[in-house]
This record gives sequence, C-alpha cells and structure tokens, in this order.
Amino acid sequence: MVGKPGLGRTSRRRTASLGHRAARVAAGLRSGTAARLLSRLSALNLVEGAVRLAAQAFLTALPLLMTFAAFAPGWLQDLLADSLRAVLGVRGDTLDEMRQAFSATGTTRDTTGAVGLVVTLVSATAFSRALQAVCERCWHLPRAAVRALVWRWLVWPVVWLVFLLFQAPLRGGFGAGSVSGLVLSVVSATLLWWWSQHLLLGGRIGWLSLLPGAVLAGTGTVLLSRAARLLVPTAMERSLHEFGPLGPVFTFLSWLIVVFLTAVSGLALGEYVASTTWYRTVAAPRLASARRAHSPAPGEAARRRPWAR
Repeated sequence: MVGKPGLGRTSRRRTASLGHRAARVAAGLRSGTAARLLSRLSALNLVEGAVRLAAQAFLTALPLLMTFAAFAPGWLQDLLADSLRAVLGVRGDTLDEMRQAFSATGTTRDTTGAVGLVVTLVSATAFSRALQAVCERCWHLPRAAVRALVWRWLVWPVVWLVFLLFQAPLRGGFGAGSVSGLVLSVVSATLLWWWSQHLLLGGRIGWLSLLPGAVLAGTGTVLLSRAARLLVPTAMERSLHEFGPLGPVFTFLSWLIVVFLTAVSGLALGEYVASTTWYRTVAAPRLASARRAHSPAPGEAARRRPWAR
C-alpha cells in the first residue's frame, strides 16, 4: 500500500516545527537567566574559595577552639563539646576522643599562657581574611585598605566562636523543641552571615543588598548541618576504626569543604538576586518601607529614650 502524500508532508512539518522549537529553547538556555547565572558562578571559582575557607578553618579555627578550651572552665568545655556534637552529630568513641582532648588542655594552658592565646587569636585572622576575599569576589569589589579591616579580622573569629559555643542550646530551641530549634538556628545563622558580610566588606554594600545572600547561606548551612547529623557520625566512626585518630580528621575536613561550598554558593546567588530588577524595584523598597514603618520617628525615639537628647 502507498501512503497518503498529505500524511508525509504533515509528519515532516511536525518534525521541522519540533526542531525549530528545540533550537529556540536551546538558544534561550544559552542566553537566558540560567546561563548568565552559571557563567557568573563559574567565574567566581566557588570550589576553590570553598576549599581555601575549609583549609583556613581547619588550620586556624581548630587551634583557636583548643586554646579556648585550655583557658575555659569545665562547664564551658562541656558546652563546647555538646555544641560540636549538635553540629556534627558525633557520638560514641569519637565523642569520647573529643571530650578527652578538651579536658586534657591543662598543659596547653601552662605552656602557652595569655601570650599564646593572643597569638592564636591573631593567627585565626587568616580565616577572616579568606572569608573577606570571598565576599569581595562575590560582590566584585577591590581589596579594602588594611587599616580599616584589622579590627574586623579580630572581631569576626570571636563572634564566630561565641556563636559556635551556644549551638547546643540553640538547636534544642532552649528547651522548646526541635522545630523551634530549627527556626532559631536558621534565623541566627542568617543574622550571622548578614552581619559577617557587612563587617568584612567594610560597610561598602547596603544591608538590604546583603540580605538575600545571608538568607541563602544561613538556611543552606543549617539544613546541611541537619543532614550531617545523619551522615557524618557514621563516617567518623568508620574512619576512626579504620585509620585511627587521623580518620575523623579527613572526614571533618571533607565536611568543611561541603559546608563552605554551600555558604559561598549562597553568598554568590544572593549577590545575583540582589542585582535583579525585581529585587531592586519590588522587594528591597518593600523591606525598606516595612523597616521605616516599624521604626519610631525621631521625636518619638527621643521621648522613649530621654538620655538620647
């Protein structure tokens, strides 16, 4: 049997139409929002920045924790161990090793003294400088003057240490339950990343522009930490039994890389969101108006605070 000529032409038209549509979709993907976003993220070298932050955190933040534990009383050592357990979910032999490390810091205190504490804090500024470089790269800013940032490099690790110290009660919602703990963790992490960007960038970017990155980085790291409580303990226990005390070290370093990759990606995506027309013309003005609506007038503020006159 010979097919009808019309059916062949219709099939060829449909094939050609599908080909044109596929070409238009491919062209749209190459020149659309997703393509611009991917090209911007690839230009920022997110993986390199995350690996550098993880290395600096491992080399400078951990000695700062050990030095702090050397000078802290016993209840603060227990709080720090509980907070690390809440963040990483460590348990069993790994938790015992951690508690022994924190409790065996008397010799460290005797040998280092106050001068060693100051030196450790100054060396921890390498972590602050690395994070500052990542923030400046995300916002396409030049390096700021060193004189304006020295005190910021010192303040940031101290605030970070205090934030880490209270992770155990915070993630428990201060006794209110896990749901409240999750909400408090997301809010506090968002505030930390919001303030961190403002501090390390020297106030060169407005607060409202920094908010999307803070929300993405804070939410992403908290959710990742919740997932890590299910995965990291098993990995640490296995690495401890297979490779000895160095096994959890490699597991922890790998986890740090994933954490900072999530945080840096959130900061970079936040810069992209803050630069969109929707955020600049719709979201940011609404947030600014809501802030003005909840802020008292100057005269009302003076009446509420007589000492401000």
